[in-house]
Amino acid sequence: MNSVDRIFAPALDLDDRLADAATWEHGGRLWPSAEQQTLTCCRVIDETHDIKSFEFRTADGLPVRFEPGQFMTVSANVHGQSVERCYTISSAPTRPFLLSITVKRVPGGIMSNWLHDNMKPGCHLRAYGPSGAFTPTIAPAAKSLYLSAGSGVTPLMSMTRASIDLGLDRDIVFIHSARTPADIVFRDELARFAKLSPRLRVFFVCEGIGDDAAWNGPIGRLSLQLLMQWAPDYLEREVFTCGPAGYMSAVRTLLREGGHDPARYHQESFDIGAGVAPEPAQKEAGAAQETFTVKLSRSSKSFTMNASHTVLSAAKKAGVAVPSSCSQGMCGTCKTKVLEGTVDMKHNGGIRDREVQKGFRLLCCSRPTSDLVLEL
Repeated sequence: MNSVDRIFAPALDLDDRLADAATWEHGGRLWPSAEQQTLTCCRVIDETHDIKSFEFRTADGLPVRFEPGQFMTVSANVHGQSVERCYTISSAPTRPFLLSITVKRVPGGIMSNWLHDNMKPGCHLRAYGPSGAFTPTIAPAAKSLYLSAGSGVTPLMSMTRASIDLGLDRDIVFIHSARTPADIVFRDELARFAKLSPRLRVFFVCEGIGDDAAWNGPIGRLSLQLLMQWAPDYLEREVFTCGPAGYMSAVRTLLREGGHDPARYHQESFDIGAGVAPEPAQKEAGAAQETFTVKLSRSSKSFTMNASHTVLSAAKKAGVAVPSSCSQGMCGTCKTKVLEGTVDMKHNGGIRDREVQKGFRLLCCSRPTSDLVLEL
């Protein structure tokens, strides 16, 4: 079976098909996701008045393997300080030589404002990843319901673009909420996709009309009545949601009141503090705590710690620079290979099973159970 046949073979996992698409004409070489890499900006697109898409290629021209819905952690020097943020990849993995993120300018947002003001073709950006488990492969389904608001459209756009590129004609109801018609991200592209894929149905709801007096769509917010009108079979659909925290909370409530099975609901969010394993309770004063030694193979540095702290927090306390972002076991930025020793890791989706099998761990949510040697 050749590479093209494998990409479209229905019996294969979507991730494998997309990986084949990424390596088809590049001798099987992939961008090493476990390490920080340099991206070169090649295009900036004004999507709305406060949202831009930044398109990049890798510095060495290698394709990037990722699943639609995953995110990158980007790093930049802003006003003399290193700043890292997570952004969903809005491009499709079916076009692996061009990577894009779509960013909303947020008042007071350090990274978003820096990107909007400084990122231009030819500029460079450091990045880790891809990471994240918010992908169609976590819950394969015959019918899907995509619900998004604002720039939360990006992971769902990546999923839709991949579906279109692969000619899958998946049964998708895509409902996007925006402040006004002028704030609808990817409006024309989604409309074009709906024409290309008969089973993709796209709907928009706006809180107000803004300056668009010709808007004839619904005004207000997504309601159960609208949902039943646009997706009368929503109870049978796998739901993927992304948007501001308030929007996702309202959607969860709406679906619960409508009788949708919570097990078929999936959302993307970096605000997951409630799901993070708490620090172990400190032992009574005077009680002995076992101490472990952590050695770094590349720098030959070492430090000691005990299991009451994560490896990341102990490393930072010891003055060891370890890339990190969310510190909640989700973004994957602190992913590091454990060469020797064992840890107790409780993550929130920032690492894949195959990465764990290769020896990688997330230091932000790993506590030592023995002496360690890390690939740092």
